[in-house]
Amino acid sequence: MVVNQQEQHSLGAPALIAVELNGRLLEPNRRIPLNLEWVEEVRVNTSAVERRAATIDTRRSVKKQWQAAWLVRAIACMDLTTLSGDDSAERVRRLCAKARHPLQEHIVRGLGIEDLNLTTGAVCVYHAFVETAVKALEGTNIPVAAVSTGFPAGLSPLAERVQEIRRSVEAGAQEIDIVITRAHVFNGEWQALYDEVAAFKDACGDAHMKAILGTGDLLTLRNVARASVVAMMAGADFIKTSTGKEAVNATIPVSLVMVRAIREYAERTGFAVGFKPAGGIKTAKQALTWLYVMKDELGRPWLEPSLFRFGASSMLADIERQLEHYLTGRYSAAYRHPIA
Repeated sequence: MVVNQQEQHSLGAPALIAVELNGRLLEPNRRIPLNLEWVEEVRVNTSAVERRAATIDTRRSVKKQWQAAWLVRAIACMDLTTLSGDDSAERVRRLCAKARHPLQEHIVRGLGIEDLNLTTGAVCVYHAFVETAVKALEGTNIPVAAVSTGFPAGLSPLAERVQEIRRSVEAGAQEIDIVITRAHVFNGEWQALYDEVAAFKDACGDAHMKAILGTGDLLTLRNVARASVVAMMAGADFIKTSTGKEAVNATIPVSLVMVRAIREYAERTGFAVGFKPAGGIKTAKQALTWLYVMKDELGRPWLEPSLFRFGASSMLADIERQLEHYLTGRYSAAYRHPIA
């Protein structure tokens, strides 16, 4: 058995825990007025961040049943994603089937986690496939996330981007991944960025909004930190690294800057914001690294799908292979673990 009953309770999706940081109970984020003094005072010690990032994998590792339990947690926090130019309704339906049953049945039985009813955290698709995904996930608690606002560049007219959000929500999307206008960050146009994100949040209504910063395009860690703070002030439920389409996507230094911005924001406001690294995360080892970051920097509450997601697809196949190796001592061929 990988997990005992107590661990099963902590891993199961229905189990909710209080969101607490440094002994303070936090509330879901809501918009606050733009504080330009706060934004301007943001500083990042780049060399210190890079040194910290370089030590994460060398300072700790989990093995055996504990590693298996962490990998199961990674699956529960995964936005299983397809955002390709050749996407089709049939591919989305296969992806949704995998989201419902992310591990093959013999692995579930071997781990002794039948009672978890394990699923991925969400399925993420283009707007055109929202209705297909909603229908395929009917009867589950798996939300559909839609990329929106002129994804991935975010350069279509503002009114069109706002309307795109509304159409996806009407089609059944429960989460919206928006992209910011990167030029607002380059030019220090913080009011414009704040107003844009606030307009997107209003269009989302009750749907959760993840603000994609496009960190690979933002050039400096200070820009990343400032954009993070403005997006949170404007009401973002999550901040997300990348679209997956930039030349550089999720990295550990960028993630450290963003999660520390989340921590400072929580300490100053009492509001909890989630984090989603996306793009280039393909292996079980990478999944563990990001889980270590969340646990070290923000604590246990940020290992829940309500506050942490991976944007990934191929990573699931590698996690499944690692879990089978844990059970059998042998690595199976990758083609035996298709993601859909």
